[in-house]
Amino acid sequence: MTHTATTSSGLVAVLRGITPDEVAAIGTALAEEGFAAVEVPLNSPQPFLSIERLAAAVGEVCVVGAGTVLNVDDVARAHTAGARIIVSPDTHVEVITAAIELGLRPYPGVATPTEAFTAVRAGARSLKLFPSHLLGITGMRALRAVLPAEVELLPVGGIDEDNIGAWAAAGAGGAGLGTSVYRPGDGADIVRARARKLCAAWSSATA
Repeated sequence: MTHTATTSSGLVAVLRGITPDEVAAIGTALAEEGFAAVEVPLNSPQPFLSIERLAAAVGEVCVVGAGTVLNVDDVARAHTAGARIIVSPDTHVEVITAAIELGLRPYPGVATPTEAFTAVRAGARSLKLFPSHLLGITGMRALRAVLPAEVELLPVGGIDEDNIGAWAAAGAGGAGLGTSVYRPGDGADIVRARARKLCAAWSSATA
């Protein structure tokens, strides 16, 4: 039997390199195709403006997040812009705490049991398994076996239409998808077509 967390984030689009002028159209396409969340990494151009525009466009139907959040000040700025999730590549206790205090959901990056339990003890209940293509499904299963049932693992890195079903079957609560759904310069139609295939593969594996 697959050990699955009680919380499932579903599919999260990582729009690294997105610009404010294109974010609303691409975010709308993703939300309409079934993505549960859309994240703007903070190393994108004018990220807080993009988060603000994304929240205005799809915030009622889709969770808007900030990614690559490395410090407490950026947690506050992301919250002000309209983000509801805070995604980081590392386990930063102060960032986790700041997000929770603002009513946001942190997704700290973890790659080891020590990082995972540090994040859980700080209050995180959704962990970004990163880089998941190096840890693999075997690594995720090992973490899943020792973590509390209510803690979700969200693999990020190297996940695409071909392997997303295997991650779902292994107990992932969702997946963060970057270049498999969006690359800088892609139009909304291209993103929509990719999103449709990814959502269909995920739905088939989790039905």
